Amino acid sequence: MAELEFNMATNSAYTTIKNKIDSSERGTLFFPDDFAAFGSSDAIRSALVRLCRNETLIRVAQGIYYYPKIDTKWGSGIIPPSIEEIAGGIAKRDKVRIAPTGAYVLNLLGLSTQVPANVVFVTDGSQRRVSIGKGKGIFFKHTSEMRLFAYKSHMMQLIVTAMREIGEGNVTDEHLNVLREHLANVPKEEFNQDIQLAPIWVRKLLTNI
Repeated sequence: MAELEFNMATNSAYTTIKNKIDSSERGTLFFPDDFAAFGSSDAIRSALVRLCRNETLIRVAQGIYYYPKIDTKWGSGIIPPSIEEIAGGIAKRDKVRIAPTGAYVLNLLGLSTQVPANVVFVTDGSQRRVSIGKGKGIFFKHTSEMRLFAYKSHMMQLIVTAMREIGEGNVTDEHLNVLREHLANVPKEEFNQDIQLAPIWVRKLLTNI
């Protein structure tokens, strides 16, 4: 009898969760807590396993599920979530702020071809690492430097972070040429506000590009 009741509860949770996912936008990240109202933790866990098995969802990390985007233009199949999308989903769930840093930012802006196995984000939340595959992960490093989260322009945040990663005295003309192209996408009003958050040496270089 108990087994029958559990199966019924599991099937009910599965149907409700699947309906919620099917009505969601592709590319959405889900966490078990998103379905807390739909059944017990065991029923939800069982439903998520089934949804991964039938490829409705993809498990991208422990407790993180992805409703995959599908490439309908070129027919290449599933479009995996980016590192920033996964990190952003975790930050939204945990109600914390994050900002990418290190070699990952240089790669994002085309300043380096190096793709780090472990991507670092600074956060005003707790420090921890999330494994997203064999030898790969996202490391959330706690910081008390709140100005990192004050940028109006995400692009300006990336540019300043990249320059700090390269280091004063190491920024080349080649770097500046790449950064100039990215700055063209930053509205003037946002640039004028965000430049005040940058170190003095970064301000001098960016205002004279």
